[in-house]
Amino acid sequence: MTSADRTRSRTTSFTDSAVLTGRILRHWRRRPVSLVLGLLFPVLMVLMFGYLFGGAMAVPDGDYLDFLIPGMLAMTMLFGLEAMVLAVTTDAARGVTERIRAMPVGTPSVLAGRSAADMLNALVGLAAMIATGLLVGWRPEQGLGRTLAAIGLLLWLRLSFTWVGISLGLLLKTPESAVAVQVLVWPVGFLSSAFVSPDTMPGWLGAIASWNPLSATATAIRDLFGNPTWNDQAWAAQHAILLAMAWPAALTAFFLPLAVGRYRALAN
Repeated sequence: MTSADRTRSRTTSFTDSAVLTGRILRHWRRRPVSLVLGLLFPVLMVLMFGYLFGGAMAVPDGDYLDFLIPGMLAMTMLFGLEAMVLAVTTDAARGVTERIRAMPVGTPSVLAGRSAADMLNALVGLAAMIATGLLVGWRPEQGLGRTLAAIGLLLWLRLSFTWVGISLGLLLKTPESAVAVQVLVWPVGFLSSAFVSPDTMPGWLGAIASWNPLSATATAIRDLFGNPTWNDQAWAAQHAILLAMAWPAALTAFFLPLAVGRYRALAN
């Protein structure tokens, strides 16, 4: 293949991905209520945990809201996973996936289009959560560079969850079965350091929570933002930034090839 051919191929792949991303965005535009509710849910959780339960949470180094907001930013990267799984299974059940497969569109373009749409959704949700945090008095304390690094870690986590969602959506057979993913999302979210420190939990449970990918990102961005945290001496907490980079890399390395393989196997 010549250099010109490779350039045309990359341009075509990018165009295909953009078209498929646009298709998903148009679907969201037709259902603004579900999109708005998805954005409001984490905001309501901040208000509930921050103001209803926050008075009972004594963070050693500061205010509970300053501890909570980074945890909720990490949780926001998990929210929507079940919606992605449902969307992928619904497309397959309605024959949309097969129609796309019949077109001259490569597998990478299809999966990249779905992933790009989800990342745009994540950016909107992240912006809404940051705005909420600022409104209730939360502030990043370590400057623009470390703040951008924290946002990068959040989006890196979301990208890995995107591949998890696509893989599960392609593995499940019906939209009804996709609802079961919600049963998995909540334990992953709450069994973490998003709301409380793992060292306040029973030993075995705290150990599981410390190694949760969500905990790694939540702890890492608290450090980058300069927000308070418990003095957790576990190895995972002391090396949270390293784990916040490593966990999404491991999830992507496993689930991205799984998604590609499963999509290519649909025709069999």
